[in-house]
Amino acid sequence: MDLLKTTDQIHKKFPIVDAHSDILFDVVRQRQLGRKRVIETDYLPQFIRGGVNIIVASLFIDDMFIPEMSLRRALDQIGSLYMEIDESKDKIMLCKSYKDIEKVMNDNKIAILLSFEGVEPLYNDLNLLKVFYELGVRLVGLSWSRRNYAADGCYFTPMKEGKKGGLTAFGVALIEMAESLGMFMDVSHLNDEGFWDVLEVTKKPIIASHSNCRNLVPVMRNLTDEQIKAIAKRQGVIGMNIANKFVANEGDLANTERLVDHIDYIVNLVGINHVGFGFDFCDQLRKYDLPKPNPSDNKFFDTLSGHGKIKNITKELINRGYKEEDIKLILGGNFLRVYKELL
Repeated sequence: MDLLKTTDQIHKKFPIVDAHSDILFDVVRQRQLGRKRVIETDYLPQFIRGGVNIIVASLFIDDMFIPEMSLRRALDQIGSLYMEIDESKDKIMLCKSYKDIEKVMNDNKIAILLSFEGVEPLYNDLNLLKVFYELGVRLVGLSWSRRNYAADGCYFTPMKEGKKGGLTAFGVALIEMAESLGMFMDVSHLNDEGFWDVLEVTKKPIIASHSNCRNLVPVMRNLTDEQIKAIAKRQGVIGMNIANKFVANEGDLANTERLVDHIDYIVNLVGINHVGFGFDFCDQLRKYDLPKPNPSDNKFFDTLSGHGKIKNITKELINRGYKEEDIKLILGGNFLRVYKELL
């Protein structure tokens, strides 16, 4: 059987999870320009081409909206998603439980979960956490790459800053309340100090939705061996990020092979049960970036050109000798195991 046919069969046979997407960053802007059915029109064809079944949509707040407009912007994103679902009921559904996920997959729709990518919308008000829970948010990334009331984030490149901190008292209380509600923690974007604080405070499995291996590419957004082992010990999962500068030391050389190197590394370090996908596709969002004086400065790009190219990873996994049952776990089985336990 040829490689392409085998890959197609695997993608039709097994659920595929993208544990981190900034899709709502785009959707809310497009809807404010008067468009409707943005997900159905701009994203669904790629989901179908790649065989994607489940997307975790993050609530990411631009610097320009912080602090005063953080709450408003997050609610705008959730509201936009709700309207998109109303317009495309037969295509997408918001999932608040694992039973919802099972129903959506049985109905051949795309399941969407909601996640904080930084808790700036809460300010320092724990009462708002319950509101977001009721709206459907189930995953909590405490910080993006900046400091907020809960924790410090890690920057993409070295920055001049003061002394780093871990979790604040508010951050500790937030984790405790989140876990009591039925939410769980995502440690991508936290600095190292905050990462280890989360491990001390949490009682449930944790994930790193979109982080790679620091021993392969030494940037702070990637995880150390000790962090990878700690996540695995908690029965968590790490989602592979396709941002070129997290995939290869020389970002211009990032490709599918270098991305799969990170999968190999985690599998060899802690086993097959702790790796998945958190693609963090951003090329479609860069239309909102301001032009840089020097276009080559800090050039980020996606190692894969959209969800439709996920099969390139599967082909590489097959070429490296991964068995079908192992590929099933990487494509989505590992994240589904965590979702089933925690949702």
